[in-house]
Amino acid sequence: MIMHAIAHAVSSAGALSARHGPGFPPVDQDYLLQARQMQALSFVVHIPLVCFGIAFPVIILFTQWRYLRTGDHVYRLLAKRWSKVMIALLAVGVVTGTILSFQFGLLWPAFTASFGNVFGLGFALEGFSFFMEAIFSAIYVYGWGRMATLPHMLSGAVVCVTGMTGSFFVISVNAWMNHPSGFTVRDGRAVQAEPWSALFANSYFWHEFVHMYFAAFVVAGFVIAGAYAWGFLRGRRDRYHRTALVIALSIAAVAAPLQVAIGDWAAREVADHQPVKLAALEGLGRTTEGAPEHLGGWYTGGEVKYGIEVPKLLSLLAYHNPDARVQGLETVPPDGRPPVNVVRYAFQAMVGIGTLLALIGVFYLYVRFRRRRLPETPWFYRALIVAGPLSVVALEAGWTATEVGRQPWVVYQVMRTGQAVTGARGVPVGLWTLVVVYLALAGAVAWLLYRFSRVPLEADARQAAPAGPQEGKGRHAR
Repeated sequence: MIMHAIAHAVSSAGALSARHGPGFPPVDQDYLLQARQMQALSFVVHIPLVCFGIAFPVIILFTQWRYLRTGDHVYRLLAKRWSKVMIALLAVGVVTGTILSFQFGLLWPAFTASFGNVFGLGFALEGFSFFMEAIFSAIYVYGWGRMATLPHMLSGAVVCVTGMTGSFFVISVNAWMNHPSGFTVRDGRAVQAEPWSALFANSYFWHEFVHMYFAAFVVAGFVIAGAYAWGFLRGRRDRYHRTALVIALSIAAVAAPLQVAIGDWAAREVADHQPVKLAALEGLGRTTEGAPEHLGGWYTGGEVKYGIEVPKLLSLLAYHNPDARVQGLETVPPDGRPPVNVVRYAFQAMVGIGTLLALIGVFYLYVRFRRRRLPETPWFYRALIVAGPLSVVALEAGWTATEVGRQPWVVYQVMRTGQAVTGARGVPVGLWTLVVVYLALAGAVAWLLYRFSRVPLEADARQAAPAGPQEGKGRHAR
């Protein structure tokens, strides 16, 4: 329902204004809504997997490093069991990522035809990173007990690096779509393309990448910690579960407060480069000096009604000046504005949940370092259980605010989304097929994770000690 509402809200804006793009021919837009729904569904499914692809290998390698430093086989047992989950999620990411790759060409052919020479480099490098990640993930998981310590750790390090670079290259494309440069449009095509500068010298890129990178650790950390918090409340407080909880929660607790500061950086970049998006995030109908912030409420008639107004807060947050002038939505025609309420509520959900997660992280760090123990109140662990799903909601809400806030443009102020859509007639069939595929994938992942969780710890613990002299050589072998 949420994806349908978002897609429906933005499809009308793209359809009404497609004829106004600079030099792009009109296209049949009968299935613009369904094309948006397909793209939204794929992003909703794929983005959490990207977070685990970035953060989970780092968490696993850190845990293995702790084993090598301490000789404590609990760390090795954790790293080995987590690596099985990692490769299962990678397998699902292969499917969803492949679907996304095909969607760019099949659903938005005018976009890829017109600008492929600009952004194609990013996708090519991402594909190389993905193949390296898949190969070395298999080597790492298979290498437990079969490889010497150093090569095994190096294979894990390659997984960490390629998981990061894959998202690095994809986000460079998204940043370019939000702040396009490095080309000239002539006869509906990008010419004089400079892909390196367009993708990697883009001033919009770095805040997007850093924001996503920290979001990955927030999501992965809180989801993993929430699973072990559930076990804590059910009495599973042995050393294995305590160690797993501490590792995941410590990483999330550090990343979540830092993400608040990074979010401030990102918001100021939006204010500088996409003032219409900023106005939609707040629901600012008219250009205002000392613009207020509204919490909640509903945007209608050019203003936010029923919300809680905080005077001058928007100017302060966007420009660090309470009297700064903030551009309003009236500066662009109605068909050039994003769907305000969708963007506002997505943004406020992201900020609200992100603040809550930061507070949970600060509380945990205070107790951990001040009192040298884990929090004792059951309410903290109940909050952790909820924090895992909420972190995913914040992730999806943030991307909704980013992508829907750019509408009606697929390439900001250059090509409208309605001009990029396919004229093919089979889009509704593809949409329902995609729903079935993702439901089947969700069932497969749930089954795999259940099977992994049912493997007794003793079964893996018997293999926790190095299988032979080739692993654990040196002073850390025990």
